[in-house]
Amino acid sequence: MTRLPKKRHVSVSDSLAPESVEEPVTPSARFEPHPAPANSCLESGDRPVRVYADGIYDLFHFGHARSLEQAKKAFPNTYLLVGCCSDEVTHMYKGKTVMTESERYESLRHCRWVDEVIPDAPWVISQEFLDKHKIDYVAHDALPYADASGAGKDVYEFVKAVGKFKETKRTEGISTSDLIMRILKDYNQYVMRNLARGYSRKDLGVSYEKQLRVNMGITKLREKVNEQREKVGEIGKKLHIVAKTAGMHHSEWVENADRWIAGFLEKFEEGCHMMETAIKDRIQEGLKRQQSRSLVDMLE
Repeated sequence: MTRLPKKRHVSVSDSLAPESVEEPVTPSARFEPHPAPANSCLESGDRPVRVYADGIYDLFHFGHARSLEQAKKAFPNTYLLVGCCSDEVTHMYKGKTVMTESERYESLRHCRWVDEVIPDAPWVISQEFLDKHKIDYVAHDALPYADASGAGKDVYEFVKAVGKFKETKRTEGISTSDLIMRILKDYNQYVMRNLARGYSRKDLGVSYEKQLRVNMGITKLREKVNEQREKVGEIGKKLHIVAKTAGMHHSEWVENADRWIAGFLEKFEEGCHMMETAIKDRIQEGLKRQQSRSLVDMLE
């Protein structure tokens, strides 16, 4: 995999406006708009400054939007061009995407900060590409991205060297990889959720074996529950016999027997619930291991 930056801690307050209150990064956290950089007044005039940003933009999220917002606000008068790599190039140098190239292009066109989308963008920017699109600056976070194409150590090495690089800040806590990992973590829950909504196992790419294993686990659990209930009934009959032998009054026996059986059933149902949860957890754990092995095989 490529274009994966080295880990670097950036506090939430670094990417918020000065008046914002520092909050933990969560999906529900509200992010304030980025202020224009302090040196944005260095370039001005009638002609807009043409700033270029590029990427894969798979599962387009607010982290992508915030980086494009910074690029758009780099100068008072900015024309933002956004390049998006094709499926062919992305799959070759980075790996499989969730969204197709057409879906990724269209997502960018609906972002308020983008003035123009450049499809089939190059993996490494060249002088010829800068001249063709009259690009003044290239905006991206400053962390080096390994160049799998072999052109250099960093895909932005050239634009940094010629002084046309404008740094933006990453948004911590959100990335395409993070979103994919959330789905993989709860894979089986999402499968069962969509099966319940009418999707077929063929639609979801779920093998018959996986679905059968889950169904068999639940069926066996129900059989055990019914079996235990029958045993409870037998116990009740035996208690009736014991009560008659002891000469216990019928109404007193009924009251005590109901209380004993109700208590027993309560404990039994609690145990069954725990057993059902344990079985489901074991099934899901096995499926996750199988899914992880498949994912590793695919990446290799």
